[in-house]
Amino acid sequence: MKSFSLKSFLTLIKFRVSLAVTFTAATGYIVFAGNADIRLIQLAIGVFILASGSGALNEFQERKYDAKMPRTCHRPIPAGQISSVNALILSVLLVFEGLYLLFSAFGEITALLGLFNIVWYNGLYTNLKRMTAYAVIPGSLVGAVPVFMGWTAAGGQLFNSTVVFIAFFIFIWQVPHFWLLMLKYGKEYEEAGFPTINQSINPAGLRKIIFSWIVATSFSSLLIPLFLLHSSLPLFISIFVLNMLFISVFAKLSFGEMAELNLRKSFVSINVYMLVFMIMLIAFHLLSA
Repeated sequence: MKSFSLKSFLTLIKFRVSLAVTFTAATGYIVFAGNADIRLIQLAIGVFILASGSGALNEFQERKYDAKMPRTCHRPIPAGQISSVNALILSVLLVFEGLYLLFSAFGEITALLGLFNIVWYNGLYTNLKRMTAYAVIPGSLVGAVPVFMGWTAAGGQLFNSTVVFIAFFIFIWQVPHFWLLMLKYGKEYEEAGFPTINQSINPAGLRKIIFSWIVATSFSSLLIPLFLLHSSLPLFISIFVLNMLFISVFAKLSFGEMAELNLRKSFVSINVYMLVFMIMLIAFHLLSA
């Protein structure tokens, strides 16, 4: 067996994804609380550990499929850097530790939301995407739940309209984010045994569908200032400008003369858009507190 390094560990726990999940939860916390305090650090640690456990569990679940794809065959389990049994044990320990930290610091609602996300992601979505190319739609709920975790950890009501609209925006955003991956890696997924949307829709048609979801994502973000606990005209204008830039850049990347060569840039642009939008929400609430 090859040596298990820090890089292997970070890959196993899907470090970047876990960090993004933590950032989303932190956004929900700050939007309600209006500040960054010691409890935010507790939340970040708990959510990151929980997300890391979920990511490692997903790698265990999909180890045989990962071994078939060039994009994923170098992950720790298929590459022989860690045994599947040890990966499973590590994932379970991380999940239980994350849930314990969230429950002890913030109570049952935040912890139950975390547990729900584990069940939905590792129990439902991971299995559903082997059955249908449209699993990403219910699966996108996974990315929206962390903002509820941050919101409730700060003391907010679970179904407040503000957090619901932020979560809806994140939910909508994830669909084109995933289908862009299908445009680039669809053939690999198909050869590994996954159904893909590419099998029923040609690339040109899929680009149009993705762009429609992009427009829907943009529109949903423009509604968020209407439901914030505190809002302002400068915030709305900033969000509006961000969306106009995003749509224009994405349209050029997706439908321009070099569209076939710009899949990576399109994927990067949609991630940068989300990051900038969330930073804007955080900055506004910290500065207006």
